[in-house]
Amino acid sequence: MKAQWYIILAVIFAVLIAIFAVINVDSVQVDYLFGVGSAPLILIILFSVLMGVLITASVGGLRMFKLNREVRTLRKDNDKKAAEITEMQEKRAAQGHEETERKTTNISDPTTNTYPTSERMKDEYNR
Repeated sequence: MKAQWYIILAVIFAVLIAIFAVINVDSVQVDYLFGVGSAPLILIILFSVLMGVLITASVGGLRMFKLNREVRTLRKDNDKKAAEITEMQEKRAAQGHEETERKTTNISDPTTNTYPTSERMKDEYNR
């Protein structure tokens, strides 16, 4: 929808410039840096508008180029960070799995049982 408004405004602007240029068809004197010339005002107006469009488009294109380059750089950084996060999550999951296995092994092995038994409780109480 936004693009349609830009097109509509561009067409209206172009029509206004064309009307203004057609009304002003008289020949005018133009002073250049290196001399003087005579040209119809319609050509001077259209040439000036064309130069304005080209300058604006080149500045906009340069800005788009810089922004696209920045987006590429940021995406690469983002991919690196995502890979680091995934690697850390996998390490953490592996460590958690090893720790869970150790705890499970300790509980099932009666010689390494760290939980208080009734005998240990009695010993602690009698002290």
